[in-house]
Amino acid sequence: MDIQRSILIVALAVVSYLMVLQWNQDYGQAALPTTASTPADVPASPNPGASATAAGEDVPAASAERSDPTLAAVPVSQDLIRVRTDVLDLAIDPRGGDIVQLTLPQYPRRQDHPEVPFQLFDNGAERTYLAQSGLTGANGPDARAGGRPLYDSAQRQYTLADGQDNLVVDLTFSEAGVSYIKRFSFKRGLNPQCSDKEREQKKPGCIDPSAYQIDVRYLVDNQSGEAWNGNLFAQLKRDASADPSSSTATGTSTYLGAAVWTAGEPYKKVSMKDMDKQPFKETVQGGWVAWLQHYFVTAWIPPKDGNNAIQTRKDGQGNYIVGFTGPVLSVPAGGKAETAATLYAGPKIQAHLKSLSPGLELTVDYGILWFIAQPIFWLLEHIHSLLGNWGWSIIVLTVLIKLAFFPLSAASYKSMARMRAVSPKLQALKEQHGDDRQKMSQAMMELYKKERINPLGGCLPIVVQMPVFLSLYWVLLESVEMRQAPWMFWITDLSIKDPFFILPIIMGATMFLQQRLNPTPPDPMQAKVLKLMPIIFTFFFLWFPAGLVLYWVVNNCLSIAQQWYITRQIEASTQKATA
Repeated sequence: MDIQRSILIVALAVVSYLMVLQWNQDYGQAALPTTASTPADVPASPNPGASATAAGEDVPAASAERSDPTLAAVPVSQDLIRVRTDVLDLAIDPRGGDIVQLTLPQYPRRQDHPEVPFQLFDNGAERTYLAQSGLTGANGPDARAGGRPLYDSAQRQYTLADGQDNLVVDLTFSEAGVSYIKRFSFKRGLNPQCSDKEREQKKPGCIDPSAYQIDVRYLVDNQSGEAWNGNLFAQLKRDASADPSSSTATGTSTYLGAAVWTAGEPYKKVSMKDMDKQPFKETVQGGWVAWLQHYFVTAWIPPKDGNNAIQTRKDGQGNYIVGFTGPVLSVPAGGKAETAATLYAGPKIQAHLKSLSPGLELTVDYGILWFIAQPIFWLLEHIHSLLGNWGWSIIVLTVLIKLAFFPLSAASYKSMARMRAVSPKLQALKEQHGDDRQKMSQAMMELYKKERINPLGGCLPIVVQMPVFLSLYWVLLESVEMRQAPWMFWITDLSIKDPFFILPIIMGATMFLQQRLNPTPPDPMQAKVLKLMPIIFTFFFLWFPAGLVLYWVVNNCLSIAQQWYITRQIEASTQKATA
């Protein structure tokens, strides 16, 4: 009968495992776009809801106190200007000069389809996400009654050629004696001395993060008979669609929404729910505005010396807008002037974001335990610079963390070993006092005091490790360096779950072995609950990032070795004292 039951349990476990694997294959990966909508190959397919957007909804007022004007509806242009560099592939709408499509060729959407780049900006049927900029104010061409200006360009295709380090794209527009040049400047990002494999692994120095910056500059030549006055504005417009970069099958999501810099808060979240309630408005010196999603960020950074009106709002189509309006730019008759802003559209590389603008690095959001997560990432990054593999770096980090907590865990394991050694005495007390819980508790406390045992000592390692565990969870979940980072064998992406759930099963087995080294609780119900813990934890860990499970497996193995050694020492000394 026992053999039949064992066979049924094993068969049920195997069938359950195969079912989970099949479910993971069907639903556990991020869906690919319905069409490979790369800017260089697919014509603009405007969102039906945005095909005729009122210019007044896209263009902010020059003054934060003045309401937005209501201007005539202007259709989105179909004749886009294509720009391709080694790290960016984008399309510019000549109507207003907005960036309406942008993909990242160095960051595939999925590891098994490297030919499909990840798409940030899009103005198609699936998503509305644009980077807009222009000149508003008294004489700004984007605030005129005829709608946003239709720029001209010398060509419709621009490509950063081999051996070329910079690429400049000029859009031109003239009206009423004033000539405008909207200039986009790009730079090379790939180091030619690195191999394709090193670039694929995002080896430091192989991809220059500054190549994800786009310098947007306006040159105003006022040959009219009157002074010209206007304001630079730049903004990010996005609908409420889901985050395409979120890849965890459990639905664990990072923050999707806007963030701004203010004098009081260097990193202030302004969620879509916040924008639904009321617009956010504040005037700051310098600053930045950004839209965050998993692993990637887009941000406008104005000049640091100007006073900029930061604002959020919603348009008539339900899109969310976060942007800034700069100070008045005055150009006398016959004079020239220019103004500029920087657009960053790419991965969340902390060191580079910090160099762009103070507080922008905080868009790599590690949550409330950021003060623990930041040093962990710093240490992990330095270990990786030596080993070149994030998986082995996590293992070395685990060893270092274990060494840091060695004295505390050793004291805890000694307490548990002593409890294990006095288990026969506890059993004798239980038989002596029977069901009298009060006398049993008093006798147990006297025994613990006599043997110098802390009954809560065994919980300390777990309690101490939980903040580190949670911090490492956010480091592995939020750091773009972990995205699609391989370890070895079947673990090709440490930022997502183990595709075959082997690491979680090993973790559950090590947890079971660790329990065998611990003393059995005197309370039968508590003992049953503890026996279920490895199964419960294994289930939870099935969908955790593989890098986090790897950390826990290595930590458990080190704990087992340490606890076994200490238990052997305590038992040997106890036997020697008894003899």
